[in-house]
Amino acid sequence: MGSLEKTIASAFLEMAEGLESGRYGARPRIALTGMGSEHGEENSLAAARAAAKQGIDVHYIGSLADDALTCVSVADDEAGHAKMDELLASGEVDGAVTMHYPFPIGVSTVGRVVTPATGKEMLIANTTGTSSGDRIEGMVLNAIAGIIVARALGNENPTVGILNVDGARQAEIALKKLAEGGYPITFAESSRADGGAVMRGNDVLRGTPDILVTDSLTGNVLTKMISAFTTGGSFEATGFGYGPGIGRGYDKLVLIVSRASGAPVVEHALEFAGELVRGGVFKVAEEEYARADAAGLEAILAERRAAEKKPAEEEAVSAPPAEPVTASIPGIEVMDLEDAVQVLWRAGIYAESGMGCTGPLVMMSEANHDKAVELLTQAGYIG
Repeated sequence: MGSLEKTIASAFLEMAEGLESGRYGARPRIALTGMGSEHGEENSLAAARAAAKQGIDVHYIGSLADDALTCVSVADDEAGHAKMDELLASGEVDGAVTMHYPFPIGVSTVGRVVTPATGKEMLIANTTGTSSGDRIEGMVLNAIAGIIVARALGNENPTVGILNVDGARQAEIALKKLAEGGYPITFAESSRADGGAVMRGNDVLRGTPDILVTDSLTGNVLTKMISAFTTGGSFEATGFGYGPGIGRGYDKLVLIVSRASGAPVVEHALEFAGELVRGGVFKVAEEEYARADAAGLEAILAERRAAEKKPAEEEAVSAPPAEPVTASIPGIEVMDLEDAVQVLWRAGIYAESGMGCTGPLVMMSEANHDKAVELLTQAGYIG
């Protein structure tokens, strides 16, 4: 068959597959390393077969074979990863799904789960790897990574919520500054009565935000729990895995699943990879980092780094005369609580630290509330 005939045959094959699946254009070529699963290699092969029926050209790397797939035989898991890297580097595949991968610092993965209360999909930013050595800076970058993936999946205006973990309030302040600078962020509103962009456990179960921002270790645990909550933890049965590595300038599409991921999750991860190929995820990433830079991202992160370098410790002051503390200010990191109280004491305002159901609080009288807000805003404890 000549090159013209091959081109015509390929075009007709794409048309036939498009009519069958509803998807047109070239099939995304996604590699899967099949060895190493806690459920056996057959689990991985079953996922590859299922994904192939959904329009993915799966390159299966392992010791098993199937006529419906492009199969690459390897002796062990280590050889499988070497072959995966080779296929990615040569451009023979567009992306890969694997069970572990050494991402560089600055790159971490955006997971995708199906929330148990509503069946809604939610991105978890992030789940594996490290966006930054600084926790809060990492969470800010995780939010941008989540937005990149959401937009590559076709959601142009995803809602962003921040999980109520250490650093959440400072990350919220930084993200709101970025939004004020012109970067388009739509903040989610907690389903709890007091609302706000900081999400509780209830919001995780309900899938309140399109993107849940957290640190990668917490995100990893959440992904495992949501994916395996019906199985006792040994078999991840729902969701799309731990997602693609995203970072500035990174252009290798590698998605992570767990050794405990069942065939349905691995299949969905392969389809997730295909969606990102079709959505041009790295072009989207380039555009989003440029938009964030134009909105002052680096200055905001630099300000954050400078805030971590605390000035020489000021002499502690004694508390002013005690008075009833009936007002409170939330949104202060737990490690900063006592320093914030000292700021108010120096201004002659009696204050106490406390912990409410939404997190740390600084408490003072109603009469001193507005002045306290002003002082703590000036000192950088609240935004």
